[in-house]
Amino acid sequence: MVELKTEKSIDAMHAAGQVVARALTAAREAARVGVTLLELDGVAREVLREAGATSPFLGYRPSFAPTPFPAVICASVNDAIVHGIPTDYRLRDGDLLSVDCGAQLDGWASDSAISFVVGSPRPADLRLIETAERALAAGIAAAVVGNRIGDIAHAVGRACRTAGYGIPQGFGGHGVGRRMHEDPEVPNEGRPGRGLPLRAGMVLAIEPMLIASGKDGYHEAPDGWTLRTDDGSRAAHVEHTVAVTESGPRILTAR
Repeated sequence: MVELKTEKSIDAMHAAGQVVARALTAAREAARVGVTLLELDGVAREVLREAGATSPFLGYRPSFAPTPFPAVICASVNDAIVHGIPTDYRLRDGDLLSVDCGAQLDGWASDSAISFVVGSPRPADLRLIETAERALAAGIAAAVVGNRIGDIAHAVGRACRTAGYGIPQGFGGHGVGRRMHEDPEVPNEGRPGRGLPLRAGMVLAIEPMLIASGKDGYHEAPDGWTLRTDDGSRAAHVEHTVAVTESGPRILTAR
């Protein structure tokens, strides 16, 4: 069931979203060559602590997971698409890093992700990230009253496919509210004019995931969480929590 949020609830989710935005900004600023992924998780934890927020990631255990998630961020490096567990891996020059973070504040959640290059970037990585951000913007632009979920999915998928990138099937966005994951699902590929109608008060996490090689294959790493590209090519993941309103999309996790 899809819960429509009131304006007051959306404002509360915006407050949570700004905590997420600060955590991601802090993690990006701290992500230098030689820094560990666990250190980045510590940076994000401190931002949440100072805001009086908790993490919907920490201890989260969906049906597919062998163990509860042990961190407040997902840190996915190079060929890791999403759900990377922070470890003592030290960042290297040229690493492509995707950081996903959520916050729970006063009973409401928000969720967002960024991708960037540590140190000296490869032009191909910059193009991949730029396309992911363009796909996210296209999906957000389609999140208007009168459209359908399929319009968002089509906008995201078209931006990815037109640029020649792959899309991991079965993973995409979702509703957000009292919990980090709510109905409806928001695929990263689909047909326009299909799916659930968009109504004012719906809050959605829109999150393109792109594979550089143009192939869609991925597999689960031995940790039971991290998804990696089958061919070892690099991946990017970006995300915003967005409210559908009568006056247009409102990005609750804008940085």
